[in-house]
Amino acid sequence: MIKSELVTRLAARNPHLYQKEVESVVNTVLDEIGEALRQRNRVELRGFGAFSVRVRNARLGRNPRTGEAVEVAEKAAPFFRAGKEMRDRINANRPAAAKPVKVKSRVKPVLRKLAANGRPPAAKAAVKDAAE
Repeated sequence: MIKSELVTRLAARNPHLYQKEVESVVNTVLDEIGEALRQRNRVELRGFGAFSVRVRNARLGRNPRTGEAVEVAEKAAPFFRAGKEMRDRINANRPAAAKPVKVKSRVKPVLRKLAANGRPPAAKAAVKDAAE
């Protein structure tokens, strides 16, 4: 979903508001979050998540084309961590993950035997894949 779709959806859910008013509210919220992050503050929206800034230290990098050493300046990057309620909402319809069960298989010995008897390369590749 892009910002214009969000504005359209919110305007449809709130028919008493004009679309321009909804757009103004969305822009104001996003601008305030951006400004807080610019000032290195953390923004927490309960039930949704938290926005913060992570600073990446200056380092010595390499130019991939020439291999020459290049200094990379310190930079800040926005970071979002979803809140518990948001994670629960996203995972609500997912079935619980089953524990993997270790089963002894006779596939590997049979494939080895086939590969040893001069079977096609596909059998040899299957033995290799089964070993991994």
